Amino acid sequence: MNYKIADISHANEGKRRIAWADNDMPVLKLIRERFAKEKPLKDLNMSACLHVTAETANLVRTLKEGGANILLCASNPLSTQNDVAASLVRDFEIPVWAVNGENTESYYENIRAAIKHKPNITMDDGADLVSTIHSEYSEMAPTIIASMEETTTGVIRLRAMAKDNALKLPVIAVNDAQTKFLFDNRYGTGQSTVDGIIRATDILIAGKTVVAAGYGWCGRGFTIRMKGMGANVIVTETNPIRAIEAALDGFRVMPMLEAAKQGDLFCTLTGDINVIRKEHFEVMKDRAVVANSGHFNVEIDIEALKSLAKEEVKGVRNLVDMYVMPDGRRIFLLAQGRLVNLAAAEGHPASVMDMSFSVQALTTEWAAKNSSNLKPGVYDVPAEIDDLVASLKLKSMNISIDTLTDEQEEYLSSWEMGT
Repeated sequence: MNYKIADISHANEGKRRIAWADNDMPVLKLIRERFAKEKPLKDLNMSACLHVTAETANLVRTLKEGGANILLCASNPLSTQNDVAASLVRDFEIPVWAVNGENTESYYENIRAAIKHKPNITMDDGADLVSTIHSEYSEMAPTIIASMEETTTGVIRLRAMAKDNALKLPVIAVNDAQTKFLFDNRYGTGQSTVDGIIRATDILIAGKTVVAAGYGWCGRGFTIRMKGMGANVIVTETNPIRAIEAALDGFRVMPMLEAAKQGDLFCTLTGDINVIRKEHFEVMKDRAVVANSGHFNVEIDIEALKSLAKEEVKGVRNLVDMYVMPDGRRIFLLAQGRLVNLAAAEGHPASVMDMSFSVQALTTEWAAKNSSNLKPGVYDVPAEIDDLVASLKLKSMNISIDTLTDEQEEYLSSWEMGT
């Protein structure tokens, strides 16, 4: 088995971490047990480009139990948990190509290793795997049944490819499943982003002016937690509907150029490029902290920050770099502008990833069974998968809900009855 990890000797700690996460992933465990019996992915090669975390480990274990010959590589240079990678290799015999802190060249070498695995199904966290296949290995596209995409950023890229008729394989937008974006993005990103910022800086949130760029599901989750910890929260948006929602939720809404003058802490959660730019850095207060929770490190214009600074001090604290402006102001950048919730913390809690990864596993099974009907394009997750995962999650939480009576079903499907 070929693989590339940091140190196999860390596998014991990784195994403990994987088991701890598994305790809080009961839905995925049920799916894994069924997959082990039915082998719905038998004889399929799979390549997964995901954050190499304990939660991801339990997903790839499930896919392997389903019969898949799976290889895992990292979807971000700073999100790999090296001990988890070691355990996957040693204890579960799953080849992993991922080392925390590797450079861009090495990162793409790992993606190419995943492509050379000759996958029938791929799984992506940001679309780097699919985009590399399209740009460098386009002849492989016809042999790929489908790809699963788990991030807002990745879905944006893939829909753009589909719009330009550049997408050569079927992609299922797992990110857009309700059990993913309503919970993973809002509760998972919300909590883990705050966790990453606090671990990196050890600052008190109460009393700080926090600027959140973006009020999608990730932004909603982040802002409400910051508000709950006593922060004075400002939201910046380009979408007028979301801006109204943020205002009615009790947040101040204003352009970034105005917010930049007031913020103590900034966090981008948009999936877009250069959300915080030169003109914003020029008016920030001394000791402003800047972080990103979007998938790629493009939301903060780091090159503009470097060009403005008279001095750059790496590692003033672990995962904190300081940029000193000509007038003496200091701006602190967290985790090199990469996603702070995974670079500085552990990512989403396992309980939330239980739903997202259950959707991933079941959608992979669905794609394998329906391969003959899938053409190049972006597909939604079937509603029945979303409903099943939600129902199983409720059951695991010992929560019961009502069911519609026959009379209610008939009423909802009819139009004759009025006032």
